[in-house]
Amino acid sequence: MPLLDVARGLTLKINGVNRTVVEVRPHLGQVVLDQGEGETEVRTIRWLINHPDCVPVKAAITTGIASGHQPVARTDLSEVQLDRARRRAEHVLEAETGYRSGSPLRARPGEPKPAYDPARTTVSERRRSKAAELGALDRGDAAALGLLNMSERTLRRLASQSATELVTGCADGRWTRRRGGHPSITEEIREAIFAVKRECVDRSRISMRARHRLMHQYVVEKFPDFPAEDIPGYFTLRNVWLEWFGSDGGRQRYLRSAEAVGDTSPRVVVHRPGQVVALDTTPLPVKVRESVFGDPVTVMLTLALDLYTHSIVAFRLTLVADTSVDIAMLPGDVMMPLPMREGWGGEMEWPYPGVPASVVAEFAGHKVAALPFFAPETVTTDHGAAYKNHHVVEAERILGCNILPARTLRPTDKFAVERAFSAVNSLLLEHLLGFTGADVADRGANPEGDAVLTMSQMEDLVATWVVRVWQNRVLGEYAPAWGPGEEHSPNSLFAASMEQGGFALQIPQPKLYYQLLRRHHVQIHARRGVKILGLWYHDPVLDEPRHQQPSARGGKHKGKWVVHSDRRDRRTVFFQDADDHGHWHVLRWTGLPPEGEIPAFSDRSVEDLLGEVRRRRLAPRSDAELLPVLLDILGEAIPVGQWPTQKAKQESKRRRTGRSRQAAQARAAELDRTPAGGGPRPAGEVAEWPEQARSVAEAVDADRRRRREASAPRQATPPPRLGDSLRRRSLFLLPPDEDDESDATTRENA
Repeated sequence: MPLLDVARGLTLKINGVNRTVVEVRPHLGQVVLDQGEGETEVRTIRWLINHPDCVPVKAAITTGIASGHQPVARTDLSEVQLDRARRRAEHVLEAETGYRSGSPLRARPGEPKPAYDPARTTVSERRRSKAAELGALDRGDAAALGLLNMSERTLRRLASQSATELVTGCADGRWTRRRGGHPSITEEIREAIFAVKRECVDRSRISMRARHRLMHQYVVEKFPDFPAEDIPGYFTLRNVWLEWFGSDGGRQRYLRSAEAVGDTSPRVVVHRPGQVVALDTTPLPVKVRESVFGDPVTVMLTLALDLYTHSIVAFRLTLVADTSVDIAMLPGDVMMPLPMREGWGGEMEWPYPGVPASVVAEFAGHKVAALPFFAPETVTTDHGAAYKNHHVVEAERILGCNILPARTLRPTDKFAVERAFSAVNSLLLEHLLGFTGADVADRGANPEGDAVLTMSQMEDLVATWVVRVWQNRVLGEYAPAWGPGEEHSPNSLFAASMEQGGFALQIPQPKLYYQLLRRHHVQIHARRGVKILGLWYHDPVLDEPRHQQPSARGGKHKGKWVVHSDRRDRRTVFFQDADDHGHWHVLRWTGLPPEGEIPAFSDRSVEDLLGEVRRRRLAPRSDAELLPVLLDILGEAIPVGQWPTQKAKQESKRRRTGRSRQAAQARAAELDRTPAGGGPRPAGEVAEWPEQARSVAEAVDADRRRRREASAPRQATPPPRLGDSLRRRSLFLLPPDEDDESDATTRENA
């Protein structure tokens, strides 16, 4: 750092304000500074030296740095220019020290030369010798090496540079001269360019030539006195447009949406795990076989990615399409530790230092895999219908998450999760049978026939790959700010964050599942229970006197009780005990037969059920009358031709997929209900569907048998004709004649 020559009249810039040194008192170690308007201030020289923002105003003039121009660095030079600057610096060092490296410890062979021996010559003599040596070179060779016009005065000037700035000081100033800008862009032209920019937002896309003509028209009409020959040409406008607004290769509707939103969105700097978790869903590009019928189907992959460590902290596979309850459960999965699965070795167990694996296993109740878990602070999503659902927003509020939706048509706001999808495709999914590719034209001959993995097996495969491969993969450009240029993986970043900020070992309780479900505010009816979305549910606990009265709840839902439902399985709903909040009662649908359970059904089946009832114009008094209609709907999903003992024509794939979806949703709901005890999702087999078909067939047969027995036809006795009793008791009734009897017999035979 150059020395600060404190003298009277020196102007210093302190905290951005220019102050002049009025008087120097070296015997007292003080300086007097002029504050303006005749006021002065006495400061110590020690305060002046240690001030963090104190620079002399003359420094900008002596160093040749103009206002608004940053200092020149080596990175501003090309390889050829940097080599020429180093050669000039070597000659300067040889003239100053006698060695081209600047130190006798790094002397080259033959150094020092007799003319530059520091033991026999002075600095002035060495400078004169160096100027004579360089002046004797051929002018073309000297210009090629950057040694042209290096006089004794030039050597003296370059020697005043510090060791760190010598190479950049030896660079030709014309190489890094200040940009001249565009002198032809006056205030009138600037106004015309911005006017054309605003006009092009609402218009259809036009070329740069058309924009140049619009700018020319604007200048001619708005500024009649402006010389037409001073209007910049097409290439000048093109360069200025690219510098000011960048490339406009986007579509017009996207540009208009960006212009409407503006650049007012907040900027989030992620510096710890769990600060921002991105959620997104995409179709899995691999055909899998559903576990009921074994048909190849397309499933949806939903990822939860931590933006700091780039860890896939949770994922879900849903059949056909994801619903709001699946998205609502995903942040809960982020908070739950991943259980060790069958076949996982010790290398996949919790490895992070600071918290032993035994401690985490004691809290969780099972061995924990090597995957981070934490409470997400902010959740960023796109604008899909499942993510904007009120149920999802309420679930995120219960978890204490801030919702940060991405801007419309701006996938760059969650680019990390988009890159994660691409990485999963290239690193794992492309190697599996049944891969469909990114486009229909690139699809194989028969990906449906190639599918061999079931949905459960695919889920187990993805979980194993995430723990063993993704969490240990080098991230490359995603190095943290405190370690630029270092190699990191999601596991190493999470371990480093635990070392820096600690780790909060918080595992949610099992009742979190019920809290994340959809809430219904209803009244409890005596002997009937509660009605949830068209179906009645009941349990003996509702017949207790404490539940026969209105609820003590006040506010908007005054006097009503809260019941939670899972749309994936509508056979049951859940009721929280008013006295013991940790206990939840399971309310069964009143239409379920007492002798056994019927297969699971979701909201879609209930809608079909109620629609069928309305179509038939039925007005049942109880849900027991709705059961036959529901069994008919379920029976249509597995007709007689699908029974294991029959070989009839198969039903449509859409119905089979819907039936399999209901079974998968029921299993997911059951696993979410008992996350700790349920353990990992089992790897099911395709041969599960005969049992499902048998249960539906038995239920349909039992219901039909009950209805047949209840309405069995009996031999009806016709009532007697009028007058028969009088004819039997009448004394005046004459017997028929023989001719009449023969005629009657003939007519009867005919």
